[in-house]
Amino acid sequence: MRLYFDCCCYNRPFDDQSQNRIHDESEAVLSLINRCQKDNLGTVLGSTILKMEIDRISDPAKKAKVSALSKAISEIIPYNEIIKKRAIEIQALAAIHEMDSLHIASAEFANVDVFLSTDDKLLKACHKISTKLKIRVKNPVSFLAEVIENDGY
Repeated sequence: MRLYFDCCCYNRPFDDQSQNRIHDESEAVLSLINRCQKDNLGTVLGSTILKMEIDRISDPAKKAKVSALSKAISEIIPYNEIIKKRAIEIQALAAIHEMDSLHIASAEFANVDVFLSTDDKLLKACHKISTKLKIRVKNPVSFLAEVIENDGY
């Protein structure tokens, strides 16, 4: 399983955990990363776009934590003209922000199995155009439930 977590996923474990949804998403992100790293059940991919977004985090403490968590990435997708072109196509299909379309295009370029995000607007927009995307886009909680159901643990 090849997974691409967008920047909000790497941020989620360092958000205020008092809301159940945030806590559940945090646990799902950490569990999926752990399954990939320790159980060798997959590969975590990232991109130069993701690194750029992490570098833009203004809070130095949070930036350091997110950077540390992103060390789970074992394969980096370099930005290129194919990604740029596909990102523009994705933006034309739905109301998706430029950075998000670049993440999705990077994930498509690398043939990931699932692109994970906690961003409801992005998830909704991707759901509307799912037949036009080359990858699945899921919330980490729903994807983890799928993985557990298929793996039996």
